Amino acid sequence: MVHEMANGTRDRSEDASLAQRIRDTQTRLRAALKPRYDFIVCGSGSSGSVVARRLAENPAVSVMLLEAGGSDDIDSVLKVEQWPRNLGSATDWQFVAEANPHLNGRSIPMNMGKVLGGGSSINVMMWARGHKDDWDHFAAEAGDPAWGYEAVLDIYRRIEDWRGAPDPDRRGTGSLVYVEPAPNPHQVATDLLDAAGTVGLPVFGSHNGAMMEGEGGVSIADIRARAGIRQSVFRSYTYPYMDRPNLTVLTDALVTKVTVQDKRATGVEIAYGGATHRIEAGSEVVLSLGAIHTPKVLMHSGIGDHAELARLGIAPVQNLPGVGRNMQDHPGIACVWESPQPLVPRNTAGEATYLWKSNPAVGTPDIQTCQSEIAAASAENAARFGLPAAGWTLNVGVVRPESRGSVRLTGSSPTDPVRIDANLLAEPADLAAAVSGVELCREIGNARPLRSHRKREVMPGNLTGRELERFVRDGALTYWHQSCTAKMGRDEMSVVDGHLRVYGIERLRIADASIMPRVTTGNTMAPCVIIGERAAQLLKDAHGL
Repeated sequence: MVHEMANGTRDRSEDASLAQRIRDTQTRLRAALKPRYDFIVCGSGSSGSVVARRLAENPAVSVMLLEAGGSDDIDSVLKVEQWPRNLGSATDWQFVAEANPHLNGRSIPMNMGKVLGGGSSINVMMWARGHKDDWDHFAAEAGDPAWGYEAVLDIYRRIEDWRGAPDPDRRGTGSLVYVEPAPNPHQVATDLLDAAGTVGLPVFGSHNGAMMEGEGGVSIADIRARAGIRQSVFRSYTYPYMDRPNLTVLTDALVTKVTVQDKRATGVEIAYGGATHRIEAGSEVVLSLGAIHTPKVLMHSGIGDHAELARLGIAPVQNLPGVGRNMQDHPGIACVWESPQPLVPRNTAGEATYLWKSNPAVGTPDIQTCQSEIAAASAENAARFGLPAAGWTLNVGVVRPESRGSVRLTGSSPTDPVRIDANLLAEPADLAAAVSGVELCREIGNARPLRSHRKREVMPGNLTGRELERFVRDGALTYWHQSCTAKMGRDEMSVVDGHLRVYGIERLRIADASIMPRVTTGNTMAPCVIIGERAAQLLKDAHGL
């Protein structure tokens, strides 16, 4: 693996040597694809990359990792400051949700990564572990304490390479996942901490650890970047193992269905090189395609609501009405200020965050706001209020939403698009939380410590009542945390059990955000890594690896 020299720089010669070995090995493996692999992992995102790496650590195990997108070796992915260029590009699936009456009839983009690394290659690189209450809820839903916070905390300590203030009770060092507080943050970010403190939010050294165990607070953001280079989960986990002969990584390979015989997954069908191919799995198939494509592939495989599948002419295999249901996401609403002078963004352009409760009766934080060193808003609010040439944004997110959406098929062909009903802000409680979050955002954004960065408040200003609700509905966009469409649990709408096995189908597991019983508090990349680690260990235990 790549190592560091004494001065902290990378050994470029070893970088180049590994890259050449990977090119040679993968060229050879792709030229001689086998009809059968022990494990087929579908999707190279924040869970699939973990599963593939952990299985491939055993040289006796053959692993096929399938990715519909292409190479991540492009500037928009690798260079931290270029992440916005990925939105709407070839590295984005470019999904669009149905028109939503709760967003004043708007149809909003639902960006998801279509590239090696999935979402971890196009996201804003924030590392947020999820709240203690989230993981204890997972454990209760699964009936398995291995999903609980204390068990998950052990995994986080084991996998992290934390470069912030030492916290041995909660943080790990020296492992695969490089995490650091945004280095040398912009003054607007550090002043945000002081501004939040004026309204009673405690200041923490990290928004993980203790801050994710209580009522919340404010901190500089933990990010997955190093010296201006994105640290995707794929690059941390899978890439260093791609010079090994037992791991084949196939790009531009679209998984269209799981092949099933006698209620047992036997492999997958893929669209690759202009043709349809079948690949067999000797041990198991793992779906890690994300909260939109995982239910899509399940339904095309005959796994889902039988009545709906029959209506589309898809032969039913296993009746699981929860497939594609329970969709959850974090709606985000931008509040914008004009700055007296242009801001030059640093790091990911978003370096501070706070989590807090929308009202004192809420048990745990239900709003998260992320600061951005650019002025940005929905098209509707930008047209209404205007965007300044120089400014900064506080994006209010509802992170414990009650609204539920769905993913449905529109036809029997894998090339038919899916219908995404995100249903954001459908529940009155979510609208109330969003309004409360905007009001808190304005209070903090207009506080004295941020005065030097504030020429004027651009939006929303002193709106109240229905006008403020209109601003929220016109402003809500996805925070890109789509999840929960193949949930883990024990009720009739559950799709997988506590071991991530699809109910009624042997040798088929799911490892991605779709298995979440409810979306975690904060950004979802880190929880997806945990899901991948749990899946890999469960597979190893099941197969004696």
